[in-house]
Amino acid sequence: MGRRYPQRPVLGVGGIVMAGDLVLLVKRGVEPSKGLWSLPGGGVEVGESLKEACAREILEETGITASVGPLVEVFERILRDDQGRVEYHYVLLDYLCSAQAADPQAGDDADQARWVALGDLEQARLTPDTLRVIYKAAKLI
Repeated sequence: MGRRYPQRPVLGVGGIVMAGDLVLLVKRGVEPSKGLWSLPGGGVEVGESLKEACAREILEETGITASVGPLVEVFERILRDDQGRVEYHYVLLDYLCSAQAADPQAGDDADQARWVALGDLEQARLTPDTLRVIYKAAKLI
């Protein structure tokens, strides 16, 4: 099943990777939201647990090995084209993760990866809901 104009929602995971007061972000290299900063994450593969998928996606997109902790948020992102048809529909589960603040290397479908201080997040061009879910996760630690 393709991700664009899907027949059913796509299940995805994201990692809110924290190292002290730093959070790991990736600049999206593909649609949807190409060019915006977001959490590392992606689709869950068949036979893979949600937490395994989250750790794999973080590693693929940033080169960072993370420990996946508790679920922070479940939400959906539905994006429509100019004719009102559903172009993308994701059900996303975001997990609080921890890692050492090593130098990230963008990989997979990320154009860039970097650590950003919590106090600097509002200046970043973030995907919808990203700032809110990061702040929610930061309250858990």
